[in-house]
Amino acid sequence: MPVTFTPAYRALAVGGVAAAALMGAFVLGSSRGNAAPSPSTSGKQAPVVTRPAVLASATGGARITVTGTGNVTGTPNQLVLSMGVQVNGASVGSALASANNAVNRVTSALRADGVAAADIQTSGLSIWPNYPNNSQTPNGYGVSESLTATLNSLSAAGAQIEAAVHAGGDAATVSGVSLNLTDDSSLLAKARAAAVADATAKASQYAKALGRPLGAVVSVTDGAPPEPSPVFDGQAAAAAKGVPISPGTQQLSVSVTVVFAV
Repeated sequence: MPVTFTPAYRALAVGGVAAAALMGAFVLGSSRGNAAPSPSTSGKQAPVVTRPAVLASATGGARITVTGTGNVTGTPNQLVLSMGVQVNGASVGSALASANNAVNRVTSALRADGVAAADIQTSGLSIWPNYPNNSQTPNGYGVSESLTATLNSLSAAGAQIEAAVHAGGDAATVSGVSLNLTDDSSLLAKARAAAVADATAKASQYAKALGRPLGAVVSVTDGAPPEPSPVFDGQAAAAAKGVPISPGTQQLSVSVTVVFAV
């Protein structure tokens, strides 16, 4: 059946066809512009374009971190004596009384030989029952009392120890002695200077190996507090009567961590 368009409808139809054609051309062009390149006739893929890597410059920010150690030795000037008394008695009361008397004699002997009261300190007290073989009933009691005496003169320490032991008699016990460096400020200063010098020498070697000049110090970190350690060098005993005292030497070690710019 034939279709007849009026002038108004004919114009509207023509405009719609033109718009559709224009839109189709736009879509076709876009799809061609975004399409991936097709493989070549030889079968090889098209080359892929990549951007070159960019490395951040570290100029002026390089650091060398090293640890230096400084060791020095000194002669101890103080002796700490750990001693006490141990007695047995038929009862707790009698054993304790005997121990008290023995400790008082020891303390008096130390004081008489020049040890200050502030340098004598009670460090322990023990009481225990004594059982005979295969018995659950004690036949007596034991008591021990201990003290610590700080002897600040090594030349007098031998005589002071001997006097204290004689005063305690057969009840006297000695559990040990220790030698200390009390005035170590000058030794620590030398050790710290040696540690810094050691760190600087190490850093200079690394900088030279890298072909760069050693720069300024960025930071310095002190290590843990030094613990004196004994060095047995066969030093002669102190020339004094009584128990021979050989002070030997003690070593102080200091470490520092230094950061240098390069």
